[in-house]
Amino acid sequence: MKKEDEKISEGLNQIFEIINAKGDTEELKKIVKTPDNQSKDNK
Repeated sequence: MKKEDEKISEGLNQIFEIINAKGDTEELKKIVKTPDNQSKDNK
């Protein structure tokens, strides 16, 4: 159950990053390139 919660949390964090990028194409490209392995630099 803990792994499932972590996956959900990572997914939600990614959605918020996309929303916060607000047209920043470089940020959006970075997010799209690493959908499953979210960059640790952003945390």
